[in-house]
Amino acid sequence: MRIAWLSWLFRHFNEYGYSQGLLRAAIGTLAVLVTAALVWFALHRNRPAAVIAAGLTSALGIGWLAFH
Repeated sequence: MRIAWLSWLFRHFNEYGYSQGLLRAAIGTLAVLVTAALVWFALHRNRPAAVIAAGLTSALGIGWLAFH
């Protein structure tokens, strides 16, 4: 599932940003949060690393959406 999710994210990389309307912005934000959750679950055995990686993924993803 993770590989399928990353391939979908790669195909639609430029389609979802805050400058492209409310619906696309909501979809983009949801995609960032799902990706952060997948990072969390991938690293769940090491809680500090999971928290840092998921937080960084969220911050960078939402920051990218804001300037896209």
